[in-house]
Amino acid sequence: MRASTRSTPLPDKLAFLKQVPLCAHLSDQELIAFSQDLRLREYAKGQIVFDQGDLGHTLSIILHGRVRVFRLTPSGLETTLTILGTGDLIGEFAAIDQQPRSASARAIGKSTLLQMTAETFFGYLREQPNLALGLMHVLVTKLRWTAAYAETIARYDAAGRLLHILLLFNERFGEEQQPGQRYVLDLGLNQTDLASLVGVRREWVNRILQYWSKNKLIEYKGGRLIILDLARVKQERDSRLEANVDQSDW
Repeated sequence: MRASTRSTPLPDKLAFLKQVPLCAHLSDQELIAFSQDLRLREYAKGQIVFDQGDLGHTLSIILHGRVRVFRLTPSGLETTLTILGTGDLIGEFAAIDQQPRSASARAIGKSTLLQMTAETFFGYLREQPNLALGLMHVLVTKLRWTAAYAETIARYDAAGRLLHILLLFNERFGEEQQPGQRYVLDLGLNQTDLASLVGVRREWVNRILQYWSKNKLIEYKGGRLIILDLARVKQERDSRLEANVDQSDW
């Protein structure tokens, strides 16, 4: 990680912050003040932003790039919780409750973050009530994601869980090539990372990707997932609901 010496023109700073959910309710004057205490930090591909268990003295807004948030088991296995992109807030949980970081975060590719100390952020919360509204919106959005994630565990088998999560990511990050049909989802995740999304082995992911490719649903090429037929992928996901139903009598 290194601090950037680049200076972004004020109009560009304000234009970006107005698109950030955290800052959506702030006036121009409030945005100007808030922007003055944000510091650029650049991370190389694969670099750790923070580690699970660290004390959380800062929170960040992603300016460019993507960050994978994951937890480690005692044996060192990773479980991916989510992927965050431009405009997303990261690290706010530990900054708010002053507890150790509940997860780790790693830059998927070269990423630039705008960082602020927790102490400074709390000062702005006291002075700018509209910032608290933005923070509430961010936290509710993350809670909805957690609820959707929990639903996949309860309702789908492993293949259905992976499909459902990929479809959620496609809504945020997917590049449309053919409207309603073909999308490119460039998450920069290898097969081990994909396995960590649903708690399975990499070998299983390799087999299911081959199955999807053979059936012209999804192709996987160098970290990029190509959804070949969105409607059929959704049908395949929904068919996995029945596959996970317990048919035994109680």
